[in-house]
Amino acid sequence: MAKRQRKAPDRPERPNNFFGTWKRLVRYVRRHLAVILLALVFAFAGTVLTLLGPAKLKEITNLITAGMATGIDMAAIAKIGVLLIGFYIASMILSVAQGAIMATVTERVANRMRGDISKKINRLPMWFYNRTATGDILSRVTNDVDTIAESLNMSVSELVTSATLMIGSLVMMLLNNPVMTATAVVATMIGFGLMSLIMGRSQKFFVRQQKHLGEINGHVEEIYSGHTVVKAYNGEKAARATFLDMNEKLRDSTFRAQCLSGMMPPLMGFIGNFGYVAVCVVGAMLVFNNKADFGTIVAFMIYIRYFTRPLSQIAQSMQSMQSAAAAGERVFEFLDAEELSDESGKSAALPQVRGHVVFDHVRFGYEDSDKTVIHDFSAEAMPGQKVAIVGPTGAGKTTMVNLLMRFHELQSGRILIDGVPTTEMTRQEVHDQFCMVLQDTWLFEGTVRENLVYCEKDVSETKMRRACKAVGLDHFIRTLPKGYDTVLNDQVNLSAGQKQQLTIARAMIADRPMLILDEATSSVDTRTELKIQRAMDALMKDRTSFIIAHRLSTIRDADLILVMRDGDIVESGTHQSLLEQGGFYAELYNSQFDNA
Repeated sequence: MAKRQRKAPDRPERPNNFFGTWKRLVRYVRRHLAVILLALVFAFAGTVLTLLGPAKLKEITNLITAGMATGIDMAAIAKIGVLLIGFYIASMILSVAQGAIMATVTERVANRMRGDISKKINRLPMWFYNRTATGDILSRVTNDVDTIAESLNMSVSELVTSATLMIGSLVMMLLNNPVMTATAVVATMIGFGLMSLIMGRSQKFFVRQQKHLGEINGHVEEIYSGHTVVKAYNGEKAARATFLDMNEKLRDSTFRAQCLSGMMPPLMGFIGNFGYVAVCVVGAMLVFNNKADFGTIVAFMIYIRYFTRPLSQIAQSMQSMQSAAAAGERVFEFLDAEELSDESGKSAALPQVRGHVVFDHVRFGYEDSDKTVIHDFSAEAMPGQKVAIVGPTGAGKTTMVNLLMRFHELQSGRILIDGVPTTEMTRQEVHDQFCMVLQDTWLFEGTVRENLVYCEKDVSETKMRRACKAVGLDHFIRTLPKGYDTVLNDQVNLSAGQKQQLTIARAMIADRPMLILDEATSSVDTRTELKIQRAMDALMKDRTSFIIAHRLSTIRDADLILVMRDGDIVESGTHQSLLEQGGFYAELYNSQFDNA
């Protein structure tokens, strides 16, 4: 029965969910909650000690005021002064400890989050990368995770400190004078209302800011990696126009987010000063009517600052938390993306691979499309055979190889290796049976030796050099500054042909039971191709090999040639038999040698 095609889901812009995202962030850091709570206790205790200061200043003020008539009690003032110094030193120590703890925790959380993203990358299906720009993924790993870490480090502790300072100030003011407290509260409630209004409007712009930042990173990465093509086609103006459009969108969303959030600090400053003036005026009237003392006014002048200052800090913290929520949306969207199916229960293995491969009525269409690419593909490759897959561009040749490697899942039909369906084996087990040389070479920044023995263990120097000699690369490598230990980077430039020779040597070193070649010699000259071809013939001996080739002259000695067109096999046979048929293969072959 045909399997129902799984279509890749669309990924629309997710709705704003500030509290939901932070709830997930709290769950994400739950293993560190005990340490975070300790840091918050330190912040709370330090703030409480700070709040006790004005009460003691009130006592000092009243002692001085009373002493102006009878004599100042310096001993009592000194005692209170020492106690104040002790409060402030203890508060400082607790604040330093809290900062150190939060810095340690946030870096560990960021480290874990990047690690989870790295693991997720290896568990995502191929269609995800076809739909997502590389720069956008990089932006999530770097910018978004850094934004979350900075917010955890600063905003959470600041919120606790500010809330404690605000509530504590309110309590201390109530204990001293309820009338002056009411004056302070009425003056600052206006600030709370305005802050809530601004936050509600600015959050959506923080979400757009992170989204546009990812888009512009993806564009820059794409243009940089393809800068040669951009130069060759004079595409600088078009690339710059696209960049300017993206940059304008980023500027607009960032301006709106920062402009709205930037209104809060000066607004809170105005509210704080307004409350300060109101308290001074009301306090003076109460002192004039003998309903308060001068020390109470001094204490209230400090408490009103403690009461209004947190409004500005809370505003800044909420701004940071909004950015973290927007970044968290993007990170969790990536972590929630559909993964490859779990294969922990699969145990089928191939201890001694002969290389008998059967394609049994294979049907396939890409996950993000309703179009069927492979309609009904059936073929059989006997052990040790050299099988060539040919056909025009878009016929489905590379798709068949990707299905054989289980880079994609079949809609229907089966692919069997030595009688075992590949769907019953783990992907890792399938990959272990093949060494693969693609038309697009891939090298990473490391030494030549590390690139040659990629993921292979205990490779001898002799085996490595023999493979390089076979593809004609050994002499060039020995001319490099450090030979096989030369680091491949921007300072060491390899030609496209040399990169392809290196990847072919890598396949020889891997020495797997079966071989896949996808236009493996497309970037080398004819003389080097002949040398590599002899090496490949030796490598393909006693191995089942699948060769995708556009130059049909390179596969004339293949044991079986499968001719594909529009996702189906239209002809099969040897080179000579296909020419004698005078069909589609003969037309393709002769077209490559027709005189202009």
